Amino acid sequence: MDLDVFVTTHRTEWDRLDHLLHRGRRLTGTEADELVELYQRTATHLSLLQSSAPDPMLTARLTQLVARARATVTGTRRASWRDATRFLTAGFPAAVYRSRHWWIPTAVLSTVLAAVIGWWIGTHPEVQSAIAAPDDLRRLTSPGGEYETYYSSHPAASFAAQVWTNNAQAAAMCLVLGAFLGIPVIWILFLNVLNVGVGIGLMSSAGRLDTFLGLILPHGLLELTAVFVAAGTGLRLGWTVIDPGPLSRRSALAQQGRAAIGMAIGLALVLFVSGVIEGFVTPSGLPTWGRITIGIVAELVFLGYVYVLGGRAARAGDGGDIDPTERSAELPVAA
Repeated sequence: MDLDVFVTTHRTEWDRLDHLLHRGRRLTGTEADELVELYQRTATHLSLLQSSAPDPMLTARLTQLVARARATVTGTRRASWRDATRFLTAGFPAAVYRSRHWWIPTAVLSTVLAAVIGWWIGTHPEVQSAIAAPDDLRRLTSPGGEYETYYSSHPAASFAAQVWTNNAQAAAMCLVLGAFLGIPVIWILFLNVLNVGVGIGLMSSAGRLDTFLGLILPHGLLELTAVFVAAGTGLRLGWTVIDPGPLSRRSALAQQGRAAIGMAIGLALVLFVSGVIEGFVTPSGLPTWGRITIGIVAELVFLGYVYVLGGRAARAGDGGDIDPTERSAELPVAA
């Protein structure tokens, strides 16, 4: 290929395509048809140039020109505030609502297990001695001990940020690792339940269970609910690997995976709220009933958000997945 002759022959077409792409107003029907035709021709020119006479500068120009033309012809979708609003008012709560058959049993079983662990530790001194030495246990559970000072040991803002980061990471791990048949999710959930159960057992053995609950309930209701939602969703994702239902395994995993990613973002916002409560409300000088009331209100607001907005969106067909027009086309699968 004679590069100079090639450029001379087609430069006018490239310049015309570039001119159409720079038009400040909407194209007429004739101009739009011309743009599509020039885009196809230029794409062919680029392919010929790359295979026969590669020239770095010319290839770079045509590559950029073809990319801009493709974006104009096929249309590029940009995220907007409307997308964020739809996600917060429909997509996220709908995904949480639709997975309620997984996270509600997870929450109930985890709570029962934490209570059983707490009772076992609290009524068996030999178990307590296996956890820590008597002096260490007194430092943990006595008035002004580590269980109480933990929430005020750092400035409220930095403590809230640290708690939010740790909890959001745990929730994200539950969602992401659910694809491994849910096994890592069970382990992460068990560690959280064990931590709560140990606190219940040790503080109840010291006769200070009311203090412990007054410290953990203001933020723990919302925080643990978010963890249970993440764990339940991760377990659902793991079960999809085993039983994808009427879809192909790949399609089912893609659908559940996209919803899980969206839930990770939504739960990060929920955990941000619980982190703020843990950093500013839990260690505050408010009476215990006042702190617990704030935690209960936050929990009821979240549940109302899920069951009202999420239930409505789910009944309208929203499952927390991306819009159908943005998904790859799928072939039908025989049942």
